[in-house]
Parts: sequence; C-alpha cells; structure tokens
Amino acid sequence: MFSNVGTLNFCSVLDIDVMAFDETMAINVRGSASAVKHAARFMVDKKIRGSIICNASLEGIVAGAASLAYIASKHAVVGIVKAAARELGGHGIRVNGVSPYGIATALVCKAYGLDAGPLEAAIYGNGNLKGVRLSTMHVAQSALFFASDESAYTSGQNLAVDGGLSSILKLQ
Repeated sequence: MFSNVGTLNFCSVLDIDVMAFDETMAINVRGSASAVKHAARFMVDKKIRGSIICNASLEGIVAGAASLAYIASKHAVVGIVKAAARELGGHGIRVNGVSPYGIATALVCKAYGLDAGPLEAAIYGNGNLKGVRLSTMHVAQSALFFASDESAYTSGQNLAVDGGLSSILKLQ
C-alpha cells in the first residue's frame, strides 16, 4: 500500500494560524496514520506479508523551505513509518517512507502560486544533482523498490529521493 497523503499551506512560527496548522496536521499526519492503520489491519487479518510505504518529504528530514505546519507534519509521517515498522514487523509487514525533494505538482504550484516551468527551474537550481530533474516517476520507482522483493529485509527506513541534497546541506 502506498500512502500519498499531503497538503501544503504557509504559516510562520511568529504568526501561526492555528486552524491552518491543525488542518495540515489532520490531513498529513492523521491521514497517513489512518492509511497505515487500515492497510495494516487488513494485512494482519488476512495474514498478508507485504509492504506499506508512506510518502513523506525532504522537509521531514531537513526542514528546508516549507512552513512550520508542513515540516512538523512530515516529520510526524517519518515517525509513523518508524513506529509502524516496529509494531508490524512481527506480522511480516514492512513499513518504509520515501521523502522527495520538490516536484512541481499541481498541489505545489497552487500553493506557491506559480506555473510549473518557473517552479521546476527554481527547484532544479537549488538541487544538488545536476543533469536530471526529479519527477513523480523517480518517487514511484523508489516506492516500487520498497514494494518489491528487492527490499524484502528493509523496514523502518525513510529514503531521501533528493539527488543527495540532504547530505550536503549545512546548518548555519
């Protein structure tokens, strides 16, 4: 099961809109936890050994450029992955996460109020790995790896699909 839950809004630490914060947490965290819960219940009940994959975000690793609510929610998704992996391993269920860097999806374009072209150019310009642009296909291929027998003994991991960006970011 691939859980692709997410919404994006903008709120500053200094001017938190509690309602927007709660909405982001409800969608991103409760939505991901609910998806994992229902998939896991079905799999345990039917004695299905398999894989649950959650779409998190690079923001859940490095807290780069998104809002407080989005960053906090995606950190929580990584926590859901780790906690669920611990609990479900005894049932033969693997739980992993994929954390992509920015992709100019419709959701992201709408949130930033930009067309895909300029947004993709900005994302590519800030990225580390040159010569390739991150696409939804790269995220899908990472999820397929976690869903396949190629990762049969991999659980509780969060794969940064970020062209190495998270490994070179420096704290100031």
